[in-house]
Amino acid sequence: MSEDKLNIENTEVVDELPEDAAPVGDAAAERLAALEGELAAAKQDALYAHAETQNVRRRLEKELADTRAYAATSFARDMLSVADNLGRALQAIPAELRDDEKFKGLVAGLEATGRELEGVFGRNGIEKLVSVGQPLDPNKHQAMMEVPSDDAEPGTVLVEMQAGYTIRDRLLRPALVSVAKKPD
Repeated sequence: MSEDKLNIENTEVVDELPEDAAPVGDAAAERLAALEGELAAAKQDALYAHAETQNVRRRLEKELADTRAYAATSFARDMLSVADNLGRALQAIPAELRDDEKFKGLVAGLEATGRELEGVFGRNGIEKLVSVGQPLDPNKHQAMMEVPSDDAEPGTVLVEMQAGYTIRDRLLRPALVSVAKKPD
């Protein structure tokens, strides 16, 4: 019986609502729709902000990896002249001095230094370019002169005057080369 009384009281309350209550319901529905729109926009903005944050993080990670990988580029470029001079010094040693007992230790030390330098280059991703016999690649070679040749295709590297190097996938120094051309 108490349930019937509650239903009757609720019914009476509903019956007592003023006739102008309908516009309040429409206003609430409009307000609800506006709030739902704002919520959807806020969710979309949050997704965009999250995506942008991820993109910034990835970009910074890539920049950090590149910085680590190529940090020694300037130093490596400077060391290339040391390697060039050491190579020229070794090539300049005459055969009779190489066989002389007094100079064998010196020559062996210079050769060991050259091997160690090559090892350091290798451990740091620095590689010598192979140029002779390859077609001229302006991304790797700097043509210093053209030499007429019947034996090689035009545009083929004949002589390497200075070795070129890369550090990982980037050019550290182009090779200075002479290139074949058709004889006149």
